[in-house]
Amino acid sequence: MKKNLKIWSAALLVLTMSVGLVACGEDNSASSNNGSGDGTIKLKVYAQHFDDDTIKPFDYAVAELKKKMPNVEIELDPAVQDGGQKLKTYAATGNMPDVYLADWSVLQTFAKSKNVEVLDNYDTTAEFKKSLNPGVESRLVAPDNHVYAYPETGIEFQMIYYNKSIFEKVGIKTPLKTIDQMADAAKKLKAAGYVPMSIFAKEKWITTAFYNGLVTREQPRGFGALEEKGVKALPEAFVTAAQQMKQLQRAGLFDANATNTNYDQASSLFYQGKAAMFVNGQWEIYSSQEKLGDQVDWMYWPAKDEATYEKSKYFIDGSGSPQGYAVSANSKNKETAVKVAAFLASKSAEYRYTQLGSPIVPVKVDKPMASNVPAMMQRVVKELLPNAQEYAQLLSNTKIQNTINDNTQNMMVDNFSENDFVSNLNSTLNKEN
Repeated sequence: MKKNLKIWSAALLVLTMSVGLVACGEDNSASSNNGSGDGTIKLKVYAQHFDDDTIKPFDYAVAELKKKMPNVEIELDPAVQDGGQKLKTYAATGNMPDVYLADWSVLQTFAKSKNVEVLDNYDTTAEFKKSLNPGVESRLVAPDNHVYAYPETGIEFQMIYYNKSIFEKVGIKTPLKTIDQMADAAKKLKAAGYVPMSIFAKEKWITTAFYNGLVTREQPRGFGALEEKGVKALPEAFVTAAQQMKQLQRAGLFDANATNTNYDQASSLFYQGKAAMFVNGQWEIYSSQEKLGDQVDWMYWPAKDEATYEKSKYFIDGSGSPQGYAVSANSKNKETAVKVAAFLASKSAEYRYTQLGSPIVPVKVDKPMASNVPAMMQRVVKELLPNAQEYAQLLSNTKIQNTINDNTQNMMVDNFSENDFVSNLNSTLNKEN
């Protein structure tokens, strides 16, 4: 759905108001097949739990759950950043957790294989819908109009982080507004002994996000523009972005080992002062501010020229795709699992709002926002969100999305060209559209 300035300004305004948080009551009717003789209901939950940004919101939500539903015992299965492969293995072996955190690509797959509960008709879903902040409906309701998961964040987006001290030391003016400026900076940074930009390209989604950031300079709808009927070949904006991405790769922007680099390795390069830039979602603000202090800031995506940069800087590289805590269709305690999934989502959002000062939450929170908001998040709140003109749109076609994912990752290596990228995408688009 197209997002305009008025909607997002209104969303930001509502985020600062005191309003009610969805409440999920205790379940008394569920089976205790997974429980013990004392009435305890045990639920396995697959969730991100690997750094402060993921551990603290989850632990807070579980602690709150203990107060609200003391008969529920959570067994955490820490999620792996592997593009959903571990979850898909669980599904294939019939070993699904009761509740699991998943993105839209995984939810689509599980909807077809009946490994996710459709949440449309649950009272819990009706209550969750009432609690939503304006403009984030696409995080809950999928393009097929079904609800598969309860989101724990609002519409997130990707940005480029940079170490100001390194740029000053090497003598590079910031922000980098054009592709040529970024390519030139990459050469200078590499010559000075730095990795110009660390990226965890072992995960395909981040190379896709980087590419989409370049696409949105020319086409604010992003990948959503590829699903129109009759689009049999990549539109010019996408070809331009592919050429730009390859230009940056040839200039040495990315580490030669990028496709074998995971998040921990890429972030360590940045936080240890070995990499000048890092690409990730806005959630990285907290870790980067904690580790680098006032040395770190973020910049807008570069464009072909400065005029395009100024025109497109408020087009956001992030879409409101469905995501969040889902429930296994085969859970033996399904009614309780649904309530727990919604509760974990709501309370995780509450933590992000009240403790981290993040306005990017899906539900209304009736508690005050944290006062010690990091400077970079203050920029997001005061500068970016009020001026946001459009968010990239969701791409639902999994075959087109998978082709983009595979080929943006391939763009990280020397022997794969922009022509290869365009040819492969055109082949898929011609079949699908």
